[in-house]
Amino acid sequence: MNFKEKFSAIVAKNNSLVCIGLDSELAKLPEHLKSADNPQFEFNKAIIDATADLVCAYKPNMAFYEAEGVKGMESLKKTIAYIPKHIPVILDAKRGDIDNTSRLYAQACFEYLGADAVTVHGYMGTDTVKPFLEYADKAIFVLVKTSNPSAVEFEDLPGEEGNPNYLRMAELVAGWGRLFPGTAGAVVGATYPDDLLPIREILPEAPLLIPGLGKQGGDAEKTVKNGMNARKVGILVNNSRGIIFASEADDFADAAREKAQAFRDMLNQLR
Repeated sequence: MNFKEKFSAIVAKNNSLVCIGLDSELAKLPEHLKSADNPQFEFNKAIIDATADLVCAYKPNMAFYEAEGVKGMESLKKTIAYIPKHIPVILDAKRGDIDNTSRLYAQACFEYLGADAVTVHGYMGTDTVKPFLEYADKAIFVLVKTSNPSAVEFEDLPGEEGNPNYLRMAELVAGWGRLFPGTAGAVVGATYPDDLLPIREILPEAPLLIPGLGKQGGDAEKTVKNGMNARKVGILVNNSRGIIFASEADDFADAAREKAQAFRDMLNQLR
């Protein structure tokens, strides 16, 4: 299956729009795991076992693994391999460079680490994303309107015909989706839910990865209403710290499951 088929299948199977971000910062892990040989993997394994029937994707953020050196990257690779094959894995790497460098980034993310999708900067243009989108069964999520407060400093600046830069980036994503065999999606923050409407108009069927509903406090109702496509799907709503760090005690996996189930049910009620 390609990414779109895999995503559609898991949304139907689990009745879920929830993407759990595996931002497994070593310092925040439960104390009893920190003495393990591979604490990040052991933590992720427990979270995955507890939530695999509640999600539409997992999203490990590379920063939390790269910071731990070789051991961290080993944990990341083992985590991706452990995630059930029918669940998409989005590697939050925010890559993007000249074409020959992007080709190696794509090779590392898709072939070595085994991710189904990767987050990408599109600022450098078509030759930046082409190497990723040449993988027909994979996907990219291009940063279009990010969830951080200072996103407006560049993304909202007027470009052609006075439209903000983030809409121009959405138009580029739409073009890349037509031009290349891979799936081109977008990252759009729930902290700017009104901006989802014009982005969805430009990208009527593209998958939208939506961070910002957990600890960042985005607007859930507007996010779901404005982000979904005509078939009431098409969004992967990420929640990282709000789920995986629901408890610091031995019951962390059970607490994560409880939070993930409540989050899934809330999103489903809104759609």
